[in-house]
Amino acid sequence: MSTQLADIDPRPIPPEAPLPSDCCESGCDPCVFDSYSEELEAYRQALAAWRLRHPDADEQAGRN
Repeated sequence: MSTQLADIDPRPIPPEAPLPSDCCESGCDPCVFDSYSEELEAYRQALAAWRLRHPDADEQAGRN
């Protein structure tokens, strides 16, 4: 993938997982783990769409 294309359409970045200590265990709605789960699903969908636009990207990344 060319540098210009990467600048225009960068690969999605996965969300950072919360630490166990990030949860206060008081039943918050939403819990940090609920929010993370939603962010992770959105990331997976964005990554799938990105891979459709860049079918050779993973192969090229393995060559570097």
